[in-house]
Amino acid sequence: MTSHVLSLLVEDKPGLLTRVAGLFARRGFNIESLAVGSTEIEGLSRITILVDVEDFPLEQVTKQLNKLINVIKIVELDPSQSVQREHLLVKVRADNTTRSQVLEAVTLFRARVVDVGIDAVVIEVTGDSGKTQALLRVLEPYGIKEIAQSGLVAIGRGSKSITERVYKN
Repeated sequence: MTSHVLSLLVEDKPGLLTRVAGLFARRGFNIESLAVGSTEIEGLSRITILVDVEDFPLEQVTKQLNKLINVIKIVELDPSQSVQREHLLVKVRADNTTRSQVLEAVTLFRARVVDVGIDAVVIEVTGDSGKTQALLRVLEPYGIKEIAQSGLVAIGRGSKSITERVYKN
């Protein structure tokens, strides 16, 4: 199986996300990551989906997604032709003896501390999945207390846009 990143341009309508996720679930595909947000065009949203499937079953799901009335456009984003990022907040144990080592790791990964407590710090990092997972491996020995992670967000490189020639009616 291979990872595929799909970017869907959709009308912002109630229940659409459920119908989109349901198409993957009915086929037995596990969505690895899902992110939804508004676009530069009012009334339209972008759904970014990371799924691990073979090429042919993905093609079938893509055809079914295209049949949904509120789906405007679907693009598969090639990692080399797109910018892909995750956002991670992690709460790590950091007392007086370990705080300087944790802060050194934060600096090394170009992350930032967003909250400091007596025995813990909250760290924010944005990057590709390799960067976020590497930071977690470095912080694990100090004791990870909590993690909140966004789904993958991605956008194509260059001047072309998924919303080109799409106008709000």
